[in-house]
Amino acid sequence: MKSLKSIGSQVVVLTGATSGVGLITARKAAALGARLVLVARSEDSLQRLAEELRESGAEVIIVKADVGNHEDVARVSQAAIERFGGFDTWINNAGVTIFGRHDDVPLEDQRRLFDTNYWGVVHGSLAAAAHLRQNGGAIINIGSEASDGPLPLQGAYAASQHAIKGFTDTLRLELEQERVPISVTLIKPAGLDTPIVTHAKNFLHVEPRLPPPLYDPALAADAILFAAAHPRRDMFVGASAKAFSAAAYHAPHTFDRLMRRFMGRAQQTRDPAGPREDNALYDAGNGLRERTGSRRALQSCAYTTTARHPLLTTALVVGASAAMACMMQLRNRR
Repeated sequence: MKSLKSIGSQVVVLTGATSGVGLITARKAAALGARLVLVARSEDSLQRLAEELRESGAEVIIVKADVGNHEDVARVSQAAIERFGGFDTWINNAGVTIFGRHDDVPLEDQRRLFDTNYWGVVHGSLAAAAHLRQNGGAIINIGSEASDGPLPLQGAYAASQHAIKGFTDTLRLELEQERVPISVTLIKPAGLDTPIVTHAKNFLHVEPRLPPPLYDPALAADAILFAAAHPRRDMFVGASAKAFSAAAYHAPHTFDRLMRRFMGRAQQTRDPAGPREDNALYDAGNGLRERTGSRRALQSCAYTTTARHPLLTTALVVGASAAMACMMQLRNRR
């Protein structure tokens, strides 16, 4: 694998750039000196963000595009090549969700969700790979803890995340078979304090919420920028995301019982549902909001920090296991 450039030396393409994790990532990348190609559905939000970043000295272009449209994504790649001569990292971040039981959510809405979440990743990844084959670089796809397990009341979203994982893993393998110098990373965050819930289409009788624990989305932005400069296969954001994945894999029956008992209530508030048409499934939502301001959101996570350093993580796990073994031996002797 060819080494990746530092962020300050890169041209970065970023979809879903005007909200949540994408917005924080854009601001952080600009502060580090990256040249940016920002992509979203709202031209007004893109213009305002570009003006903000240019005032701080960043070099930015914007492309209004719907990532579910293959021709739109091709225009993004072409714009990056025409302005900067190419790009080094492509981040597929755009995403939406729907709350509701499978038989309550119209198939048309589920297909629209897949257009954004899954096909957006496919369109972006293939456009990125076509350009990066010669000189190398990074493709970073934003998945979810739901890439590894079920999530009731967000069935279409969970299905799209499983599809993203399957596509990302097979794309990585195929590029490795061809010895193409492209790093392909899947980022799998836990619940984040972003506007994704306020942008969701809701078929519940109450207002939805993400189940705790929630994490500050800046942790995901930091993981994305780390992966853009340091090749990684995948990265969890939030210890609960790793625990979610491990439990779903190692203890699926127990995991299902817990999901069945607690996860439905954990995603519902007591507030009556607002207007169903107030969502961003088909049209752009209110842009330039990083967070909802939840006081429950965790600002740091030791696991996420150590996960950037595999040797340190392994040492901590081995050390903890050894300490536990010693304690058990002492207890048995007594």
